[in-house]
Amino acid sequence: MSATSLNSYRLWAYLQLMRPANIVTAWADILAGFAISGFMVIQAGTLELEALGWLLLATTGLYGGGVVFNDVFDAELDNKERPERPIPSGRASRQSAATLASVLLLVGIVAAAQVSFLSAILAICIAVGAVVYDSLGKHQALVGALNMGLCRGGNLLLGMSAVPAIVGEYWFLALIPIFYIAAITSLSQGEVHGAKGNTPTIALLLIITVITALFGLELLPNYHILTALPAIALFTGYLLPPVIQAVSQPTPEQIRNAVRSGILSLVILDATIATGFASLPYGLFVLCLLPISIALAQIFAVT
Repeated sequence: MSATSLNSYRLWAYLQLMRPANIVTAWADILAGFAISGFMVIQAGTLELEALGWLLLATTGLYGGGVVFNDVFDAELDNKERPERPIPSGRASRQSAATLASVLLLVGIVAAAQVSFLSAILAICIAVGAVVYDSLGKHQALVGALNMGLCRGGNLLLGMSAVPAIVGEYWFLALIPIFYIAAITSLSQGEVHGAKGNTPTIALLLIITVITALFGLELLPNYHILTALPAIALFTGYLLPPVIQAVSQPTPEQIRNAVRSGILSLVILDATIATGFASLPYGLFVLCLLPISIALAQIFAVT
């Protein structure tokens, strides 16, 4: 193998560690939070998108760093259970992966700091939460699910921090991704050996709670439920069938299918929020991330 081919081979392995399909779903969080913040920030009569760009870069670094650290901490376990992954297969070194993860988290924090002090604080909290989850949290069923949910809720708040005052006003909206990700994370713990106990049923109940909360957003003065109804229907129709299948047959294969659908459905969830707070065209713009994420999921693993 030539030096160029070897470098490309290694680069591909580190790209796999970052799980690009998942990062696209993190962009959707930012776009949804940005919609909640007032859709766009107007300065001197011109449309200011610089803040959005920094926040998208921030979540790329934070999410990418978090998932790379996941494989760093799981290297020994993956050597037994998932030897095809980049680190146990030898295509990426554990030390280099840890360096990449650290750089990505730093990039995320620095990019967020370009928007506001609150954005930087939120980015630091997300970074710390991701490392805690990767190293300790995921080994505790309930704590791990809540830990990951808090990271994703923080990502929605990060998008809202384009207008810092909005975070204080609508912070409770972070509960939607917190409950949702808690459900998907609890399911993911059965990807290798199958689900145990009532975990799939609890996950299903949490997802139903999230769907109910989406209808409850109508109580907010600037959320338009009629505009968001098609997105809610799409979210429900895309997600519930594989989750219900996992409840009835909690095998590793069914659990992985449900988790994959759950991760990709994050884009639809964010599009639902964005549509209600901003407009149908903006919601469709967010939804356009779904086929991109699905296409990347055919190339890169999402779990």
